[in-house]
Amino acid sequence: MTVRNFVTLLDLSKTELLGLLKRASELKHMQYSGIPHEYLKNKTLAMVFEKASTRTRVSFETAMTQLGGASIFLSPSDTQLGRGEPIEDTARVLSRMVDAIMVRTYAHTKIETFAKYSRVPVINALTDDHHPCQLLADLQTYMEHRGDISGKTVAWIGDGNNMCNSFIHAAHQLDFELVVSCPVGYEPPAALLREYSSNVRIQRDPALAVRNATLVTTDVWASMGQESEQLKRKAAFANYQVDSELMAQAASNAIFLHCLPAHRGEEVSASVIDAPDSLVWEEAENRLHAQKALLEFLVCNQG
Repeated sequence: MTVRNFVTLLDLSKTELLGLLKRASELKHMQYSGIPHEYLKNKTLAMVFEKASTRTRVSFETAMTQLGGASIFLSPSDTQLGRGEPIEDTARVLSRMVDAIMVRTYAHTKIETFAKYSRVPVINALTDDHHPCQLLADLQTYMEHRGDISGKTVAWIGDGNNMCNSFIHAAHQLDFELVVSCPVGYEPPAALLREYSSNVRIQRDPALAVRNATLVTTDVWASMGQESEQLKRKAAFANYQVDSELMAQAASNAIFLHCLPAHRGEEVSASVIDAPDSLVWEEAENRLHAQKALLEFLVCNQG
């Protein structure tokens, strides 16, 4: 049996990625139209959370319900992982009982180990290094409103974090330019910048970074686990807020996206995120539809 995992975007080919995004929009239409699509009937998803979440938990649980399946929420206190059981042992046991496993954790090596020892598909619902599920929703949202992203310019404003890393992978796969604007010392990993230099570049000045961009996006300045750096990061990123003035310097048809949760008055102004034409809320909803397409792809295409 061939098991497909989704640890980073690179686990999908370009053709598979585009097909999955198209399928996400189809499933969205089916949901809106009341068309049943219980393609995972009698299937079960185990959801392992070491990092808390709102959107990830709700979207995956709802996805399995709408697909006709079931989900099980597992926090560290609910599993033997919280008592020191090796990751590989948990993976071996869980994968004999369920049809797919979603993991949201800190160290990226944990999910790589989980995938290595699992007999069923493992989905990365966020690690410190990558957040590929969010990229599926972001790409779906862009394509539904602006069409093909190939050849376009995307501006990332802020920390070179896990979201930025996954945007680098997306730029490589779908051949768009990613301009990363961040303070010195907060760049994405140097290895990623070297490997994908044909699609990504650093531009310290946010105003220059957004020039010609049809997508402007950002994230919080201090991610989960970085709370102790909050004041230091707030000072470092003071000039990297996405506000109306910055958006005005992007392409006339530029959209703004944010993976949420957002801190208004820090990485984004209220005037941008709360604008009547903001796509942030649809982006959040698309986590549901994109992950339904992902679950269908991984679970139904084994063998």
